Amino acid sequence: MREIWDAATSTQPPPGTTGAVLLAALALVLTWSPTGYRIVRHAVTIVHEAGHATVAVLTGRQLRGIRLHADTSGVTVSRGRARGPGMVATVAAGYPAPALLGLAGAFVLHREYAVGALWGFVLLCAVMLAQIRNFYGLWVLLVAGVAVGALTWWLPAHVASWIAHLLVWALLLAAPRSVVELQRLRRRGAVRTSDADQLAHLTGLPALVWIAVFWTVCVLALVGGGLLLLG
Repeated sequence: MREIWDAATSTQPPPGTTGAVLLAALALVLTWSPTGYRIVRHAVTIVHEAGHATVAVLTGRQLRGIRLHADTSGVTVSRGRARGPGMVATVAAGYPAPALLGLAGAFVLHREYAVGALWGFVLLCAVMLAQIRNFYGLWVLLVAGVAVGALTWWLPAHVASWIAHLLVWALLLAAPRSVVELQRLRRRGAVRTSDADQLAHLTGLPALVWIAVFWTVCVLALVGGGLLLLG
């Protein structure tokens, strides 16, 4: 544990502007290719559901469990008032969560704590294990946490820095795509129980307004995080 703490609290060299651009391009390819996006989407869903769960706890709701599914969807169940600010905040937290975590990760990487950022993701997976309620979700969290932890433990610090930058770029780029994908599915009539639809029911504002809010937050986080990573 002391070795992990020492590595997480020490700085690692960033990839530089050229490396950051190359990693952004690679993350863009992963995000927009069908196979790559399916892998990235699992990480996005983990953070998405963690956003719901975190805000539920912070607003005084009782967290009942989290499920992650093979189609990269997820469900977070909490108990509390069916309406009100706490419920609205809990439902609204999902789609912005990957973008905001990506922005926070970009700030940490800007300070050159790449290994710390990776161990933070491992810690997130470990905390979620206590609330996971299905075997597939358990498997996804174990694979993601163990894989990132192993890479961080065994690889040289400068290589871990590149991996951390790639992961943060992937979160920043995938967040707005997931919002666009949501609206595409809604337009086709494939989903009418999304976070945006639930918020429309809770607040009276149209689902399109909430989708615009999600997209705006994700794009602003992408711009801010991108400037930090390229800087």
